[in-house]
Amino acid sequence: MSSLTGKTALVTGASRGIGRATALALAKAGAQVLVHYGSSETEAAAVVDEIRRAGGKAEKIAADLRSPTGPQTLASQVRSIIGGRLDVLVANAGIARAASIEDTTLEDFDSLFAVNVRAPFFLVQQLLPALCQGSSIVLVSSLVARSSVGTLSAYAATKGAVDTLVKHFAAALGERGIRVNAVAPGVVETDMSSFTKTDTGRAMALGLQALKRLAQPDDIAAAIAFLASDDARWVTGDTLRVDGGSKL
Repeated sequence: MSSLTGKTALVTGASRGIGRATALALAKAGAQVLVHYGSSETEAAAVVDEIRRAGGKAEKIAADLRSPTGPQTLASQVRSIIGGRLDVLVANAGIARAASIEDTTLEDFDSLFAVNVRAPFFLVQQLLPALCQGSSIVLVSSLVARSSVGTLSAYAATKGAVDTLVKHFAAALGERGIRVNAVAPGVVETDMSSFTKTDTGRAMALGLQALKRLAQPDDIAAAIAFLASDDARWVTGDTLRVDGGSKL
């Protein structure tokens, strides 16, 4: 993969799971990484320490992306650290709620859209002055944006919105030389997919896939790092399925 040496990257929700693996992958490729967290400061600090021990550069920054002002707060911190250029933005932070249509509350619905859709939209808006020719934006979609899986209708709607944003952002920002893509994981063995810790849940997940193992965060991070690199220089407006052949 092309080197990211000398480049700057922001990964939201980077204290654990896919975000953590992505921060480590981008740092390994040479980027200075800003490790965003919402509440898990200890875990974010551990990611920063791991990157620095390996000889990389990293800083942790906090912002509540549930708040309407969260993206503006985060963008302001980012600009104060990196100055005028951000080469890679990975909008990974997200929340999920499993509930039937009948049991979905207005509060949960609004929270899902606030974190999964509103936050990345306005983070891109606020960071546009720092995004330049050659910058890459990667959003995180999901298998559920294209397939019905469990009782995730509200969450799935947010990921469908992400796929739509990718196309509009890519079209709008292409003239500036900014690429915009998404990755769409299937089931990944993270805290968000705690059901995989049971035999029944694991069997259900494997039953969705052509490849018969559970995905690890590193599997998704590798695809994100590719999209962030110059190797993907002619890829924009796309959602890359990274799901082990789920629901073929």
